Amino acid sequence: MAAWPKSDPNKEHSMNYAIIGFGEIGRTLARAFARSGIDVSVATTRDPKRFAADAAAIGPGVTPTTLMQAAEADVIFLAVRYAAHADVAKALPDWTGKIIVDVTNAYGVPSSELGGQPSAKVVAQAFHGARVVKGFNHLVSAVLDQDPAVHGGHRVVFLASDDEAAATEVATLATELGFAPVKLGGFSEGGLLVQAHDDRWGHLIFKDLVKFDS
Repeated sequence: MAAWPKSDPNKEHSMNYAIIGFGEIGRTLARAFARSGIDVSVATTRDPKRFAADAAAIGPGVTPTTLMQAAEADVIFLAVRYAAHADVAKALPDWTGKIIVDVTNAYGVPSSELGGQPSAKVVAQAFHGARVVKGFNHLVSAVLDQDPAVHGGHRVVFLASDDEAAATEVATLATELGFAPVKLGGFSEGGLLVQAHDDRWGHLIFKDLVKFDS
């Protein structure tokens, strides 16, 4: 098996990162950051002391914080249940200047509850002012947790956003984490392929694809 990609220890990251949600997907994302040598904060609605040992077990660069502290990050991975996104959004009255990576899935949520919109648009409305990118949600945690370097290529993560610049920034981070980002366009365009509603999954959800270097 190929080795995990190594980050340049001399490279300075001008952005800071946080993961809100520390369930299976949140922990999987934290491990991806740790393996790539990129610091990340992790938060839930609980006192950070309650999950500090689990964070420390992943790596020294994984820092348990409060929800409010995590909200100070530049790029925030929203790794909670879809139903919880509105409560998280209440942490700040205005999220301007921040990128929210929406890792939620709205499977089982009636289309009528979404107002006929892609779920990522509903999330974007809750996080007032934020630039939202749908991503890292199409693979189950057991697959996402595997080495993204596969057979000479890299495991694909799909990204969709109505903000092209935000999608590009998250794509750069995904590459640093060892993945091959594929941008699908806006939420209501190719982004529909990675969004769920009612009892339907987007056509690209669960598709484990590998992109080979040209």
